Amino acid sequence: MEPPFRPRRRFIAGAVCPRCAAMDRLVVNLDTDHRECVACGFSEARPEPPAASEVPTRVTRASARRTETAADVVRLLDPARKAPEDDSP
Repeated sequence: MEPPFRPRRRFIAGAVCPRCAAMDRLVVNLDTDHRECVACGFSEARPEPPAASEVPTRVTRASARRTETAADVVRLLDPARKAPEDDSP
């Protein structure tokens, strides 16, 4: 004869039951994330975490993807060379 199926449960150390305020009497079902108080029978499903949304940045904005930025010419300066003197007023 096979033993009856028992869900995997684990006590939550230091947890206080919201209904009866008993400490160290809450267990969590590891398969379903359902918590239950063994003292008073309180039972609650664990809330689902909210879906993480992407942080808006300059790159993720729709308007940033619509415009094409033109390339500009870049001139590199050598700090060892002096710039030519400009005699303009």
